[in-house]
Amino acid sequence: MSAPNKETRERLLEAAERLFAERGVDAVPMREISREAGSKNVVAGQYWFGDRDGLVKALLDKHNPEIESRRHALLDAYEAAGTDDVALLAGALVRPLGAKLDQGIAGAGFLRTMSDLLTRPDPSVEPLGVGSPTSSMQRWRAMLEPLLEPEAVLLHRRFLTTRFVVVELALRARTDRTEHALFLSHLIDVAAGQLLAPVSAETRRLRSLRVDSTKGTPPQ
Repeated sequence: MSAPNKETRERLLEAAERLFAERGVDAVPMREISREAGSKNVVAGQYWFGDRDGLVKALLDKHNPEIESRRHALLDAYEAAGTDDVALLAGALVRPLGAKLDQGIAGAGFLRTMSDLLTRPDPSVEPLGVGSPTSSMQRWRAMLEPLLEPEAVLLHRRFLTTRFVVVELALRARTDRTEHALFLSHLIDVAAGQLLAPVSAETRRLRSLRVDSTKGTPPQ
């Protein structure tokens, strides 16, 4: 890719980050992103990325390598410590994403994009990278699973906690605050609490009813 072409692509991604941070992924037309990037061609976004999904993927691909590296390092440290401390795993979820709070509008755009994708009625898990066996999130999920109640795993506790963390970070990125140490520490505490929260007898009963109904067996 030539330098001018690379520059055009980067300008489009930067424009998307700004507009997504302000208004969200689904509220910004592709043509507006092209105009915001200073392109004379209003379909430049389609030329470079094909469609909105292609642009979103490129934005995620821009940020994810750093997050992957940070999280793998924290998971390496967790393994080396030989502990079953869920708080450390909660930290491995939060801190790599939390680093985006110090990256200005680019980080805010990434977090808002993640939040929008995870809070759709049919949420996409693509930003979590769970489809790749070598991803840090797949590794995180595997390390965490034996530490959770089996019912909590079946009820998607890891996804619910991840979505909560991403939404909180995206909201934080929309503020003018520049000091995040206390916020991140407390977010880790809350995430650990969510992961370890006991599954109540009522939730177990209701899940059993649902399982029985899907099997076509009258609940006992």
